[in-house]
Amino acid sequence: MGFSTLDKIKSTDDIKSLSLNELNELAAEVREVIIDSISKNGGHLASSLGVVELTIALLSTYNFPLDKVIWDVGHQSYAYKILTDRKDAFNYIRSYGGISGFPKRKESPYDSFDTGHSSTSISAGLGMCEARDLKHEDFKVVSVIGDGALTGGMAFEALNNLSNLKSNFVIILNDNEMSISKSNGGLSKALLGLRSSTRYGDIKNALKNELEKSSFGLLVKGILIRLINIIKQFIATEGMIFEDLNINYVGPIDGHNIKVLKDVLETAKNSSEPVLIHVKTTKGKGYAPAEKSPTLYHGVSPFDKEKGIIVDDNAPPTYTDVFSKKLISLAKNDANIVAITAAMADGTGLAEFSKIFPDRFFDVEIAEQHAVTFAAGLATRGIIPLVCIYSSFLQRAFDQIIHDVALQNLHVVFMIDRAGLVGADGETHQGIFDISFLKMIPNMTILAPKNDHELQDMMDFAIYKVSGPVAIRYPRGKANLSLHDQREPITYGKAEILFNEKDASVGIFAIGSMVSTAMHIKEKLAKKDIAVSIINARFAKPIDFDSIKEVLKNKKIKTLLVLEENVKSGGIGQDVENYIFDNGYDITVKLFSLPDAYVEHGSVDKLREILHINSDSIIKEVLSSLSF
Repeated sequence: MGFSTLDKIKSTDDIKSLSLNELNELAAEVREVIIDSISKNGGHLASSLGVVELTIALLSTYNFPLDKVIWDVGHQSYAYKILTDRKDAFNYIRSYGGISGFPKRKESPYDSFDTGHSSTSISAGLGMCEARDLKHEDFKVVSVIGDGALTGGMAFEALNNLSNLKSNFVIILNDNEMSISKSNGGLSKALLGLRSSTRYGDIKNALKNELEKSSFGLLVKGILIRLINIIKQFIATEGMIFEDLNINYVGPIDGHNIKVLKDVLETAKNSSEPVLIHVKTTKGKGYAPAEKSPTLYHGVSPFDKEKGIIVDDNAPPTYTDVFSKKLISLAKNDANIVAITAAMADGTGLAEFSKIFPDRFFDVEIAEQHAVTFAAGLATRGIIPLVCIYSSFLQRAFDQIIHDVALQNLHVVFMIDRAGLVGADGETHQGIFDISFLKMIPNMTILAPKNDHELQDMMDFAIYKVSGPVAIRYPRGKANLSLHDQREPITYGKAEILFNEKDASVGIFAIGSMVSTAMHIKEKLAKKDIAVSIINARFAKPIDFDSIKEVLKNKKIKTLLVLEENVKSGGIGQDVENYIFDNGYDITVKLFSLPDAYVEHGSVDKLREILHINSDSIIKEVLSSLSF
């Protein structure tokens, strides 16, 4: 694929020499590269398309990597990657061994901070500014944060702290009226009303300069300062929140006009104070299907770029689909059931619920901590809240789970989507820690289903059979539709013995997604005349050791495998291993879990192979231990 302008870019310095017409041509060509690659590999399309002109303006104005830019969340960093020495590698984005879909310091010197979760960029940028000033260094810092990410409490904590900074720091508020789902909170409504404060800025600076030069008495100066504030009230009322925090506000400006962006950035770069530039952009800009349906094209699977996404109506349901339908069914018969999400109505399967039960659906925006404590408040009044959050995002609310929910033993149900390996989104999104960090919390109950039916049964159990906090974790992607003939009722703390073979020499204790792996192992070892007994753990807390004891009554079992898609530390495997040791069983215990490390991006199947938790890898080790 040849380009007239993009092919000229050998380094970021080349961008600075381009004419305005060439910069606009470059924007169109970068969009074409993004659309072409993501149509093949999948990824975060709409958000990256929305900031192409902003990215080019930044690269035209600043001297990266000496200067630093932090892309909040990082969904929108694709154009930046293409224009910072990664154009050729972009064809392999999110693939195993290829570049990440998010900024990574180890990947490029142009990436100044690893991002993947929202609302972090202002805090990180402020830290870099203070470090720069302490060390008397000379570089600029820019944090790009979306209006959705600005709803996160951490962003406000950083803005509050920022009021003490007395040097340059530029924050770009990328306002596209979206987080992942459409923004709908109070801050979103306020941003809709923001208008340019250019007139105010000009008047304020002129008066400020005159005051500094004048010999007016304190009384007159006081009156003039009050006049400045009155002008502020009339001209920039909606921008007061930033001005009152000692942050100069500029905007809103057209985020797709490169000339305007460059002019504003050049002025902001030379300011001696923090500046917030409010930029209006269109998510999915330049690709009609993404502009029309930005939520659908936020994080997208490979698609036909000419026709748009081809939906396979015959595709098996995902666990998210199963959860969604079951929740609606339960809510129709129980007015106390409500659902809470943190800007992820579509991703967590709550979009349909929100339409049917709008008064019982709460999107709190990107504020997981608030979501959990909000749920705790609801629970004190007899409401049954289901908090629906991805595993990797639930980490952000760890203290609230401990202090506000579990300490009071409140009945809050955590529906943990994307638990385990999620694949191409990589390190920041792998849901591989939730069993470990939840299992240590008193009063917490943790379950994981083996298939679609068991997820439904666990929801019934969690809502009506548990009085305290309970979490159900389930993986991304297609639901396991096997083992439908084995559907024992869920009993608190009891596992399900799926197969207890009298001639078994191998036992497997597996939880959640790994039960299907256990079944594959059983089928493959049967061809080698090795019988296997399987326990579906169901509960990560409490663990049913009696089920293990029952299966180990068969003295022929010499090897017990424990399978989980969670890190080893704090997982169920260590508890089972301790139980076997403490009770003097003369058997070998083999733990198949994830390493105590961050897991890179790649397809789930590839990662399971690399991490040796797929059936073939496990069988190889079993045969080795059995001397086959």
